[in-house]
Amino acid sequence: MFDIAILGAGRIGRIHARNVAAHPALRLKYVTDPNAAASDAVAAETGATVTDLDTVLADKSVRGVIIASSTDLHLDQAARAITAGKAVLCEKPLDMDLARAQAAAPVLGGDVPLMLGFNRRFDPHFATLKARLEAGAVGALETLQITSHDPAPPPVSYIKVSGGLFKDMAIHDFDMARWLLGEPVVEVYAAASCLVDPAIGEAGDVDTAKTILRTATGKLCVISNSRRSGYGYDQRIEAFGSQGLLRADNILESSVSTWGGAGGNPGAASDAFQNFFLDRYAEAYRQEVAHFTEILAGTAKPSVGYHDGVAALALAEAAAQSVATGQAVRL
Repeated sequence: MFDIAILGAGRIGRIHARNVAAHPALRLKYVTDPNAAASDAVAAETGATVTDLDTVLADKSVRGVIIASSTDLHLDQAARAITAGKAVLCEKPLDMDLARAQAAAPVLGGDVPLMLGFNRRFDPHFATLKARLEAGAVGALETLQITSHDPAPPPVSYIKVSGGLFKDMAIHDFDMARWLLGEPVVEVYAAASCLVDPAIGEAGDVDTAKTILRTATGKLCVISNSRRSGYGYDQRIEAFGSQGLLRADNILESSVSTWGGAGGNPGAASDAFQNFFLDRYAEAYRQEVAHFTEILAGTAKPSVGYHDGVAALALAEAAAQSVATGQAVRL
């Protein structure tokens, strides 16, 4: 059994804590968070001990550290944990600043495993789409359409410290695009607006964006982001190939639909989309921790690591630059 420590007992930290506690090969030994109430709640639920980072890093029994703290702490905490010889699963983004993330390569890009928390790669539906794409089910991939619309915007207090829509929200889609395209992106063009909440614009951010990625061979990916859909948590991927289409659609709360007639015209009402990421990606988070366990056991290497985190951050910064200049950005 591998002892694990979790840094951060907020929303994501609690998800990881429950998944670690439920895994037969893992034990959640420690939890740390400056918010004592949050860390105490996780400890009470999982049997972990509340402690500080120094204690975690000094404990040789701790094999893995999951970093779910605030984004501004990710890079430094990951570097400290890696230096202490702990395998790391770090939430996205790796840092707010691309240059800082790149400069950390000697530490974070070495032999001690670092896994980035791009959990959507572990979603069974997206993983099936990826497998069928690689198997040639629709021929050669030509274009992608990725839709990622939240049901409602977060509080403006969160927006102010989030790093912005591209680094906080769209970065998942940038990683997904890289994963599915299978080749480097060489050009980014993005357009963005503030259409959902004027307070988001006043905080210096945008809430609606369309981004086009182009690869060296000309493959195109269009990413649609919105902080508010008005109809639920919209998470779809369409992959257009030379011989057809692969589509991963939204997941409903149930498969039950209600049928009736109005004026002789039949109509149907289906159930709602699964509510936000806690439900929609619950299995993805479980599979993510399962992969981290394989890394600890030495039976796998990180399928999404340091260099993927840097590459996604580079796309996020390029998209923001494109919005600011109105021009495409070459990478």
